Amino acid sequence: MLRVLMFLVPIALIIYALVDCISTKDEDVKHLPKLIWLLLIVFAWLIGAIAWILVGRQRGAAAVGNSGGQARGRRSGGGGWVAPDDNPDFLRSLNDEKQREENAKDKELLENWEEDLRRREEDLRKEDKNSDDGGPQDPPAK
Repeated sequence: MLRVLMFLVPIALIIYALVDCISTKDEDVKHLPKLIWLLLIVFAWLIGAIAWILVGRQRGAAAVGNSGGQARGRRSGGGGWVAPDDNPDFLRSLNDEKQREENAKDKELLENWEEDLRRREEDLRKEDKNSDDGGPQDPPAK
């Protein structure tokens, strides 16, 4: 069992380092160009993989801060992913959507009020016009 682990652990480490290096953005790679890091991981096997993991890229809050993530001061898994309930951009988009719906309802309500107001003003003008023309008038109050 121990002999198998002596081969599997380094291979798993190399595969992890290789995938991590490939998926890392160019601006997060430190000290050497990304292509050199890839070659170092592939050809220097264990040493290259360990070097990449230790010093090859920015990790934690520094990497998240540089990539525009909101997880400042928190340690992240390296990807910079933030849960939706912690992501201010996502919450803002929900608020914007609600605001748009409310604005549409408010606009429709305002248009209805304006239409009602125009109708009432028109009715009042007709009443004033009828009373000025000597038309039908209200009977005197008793």
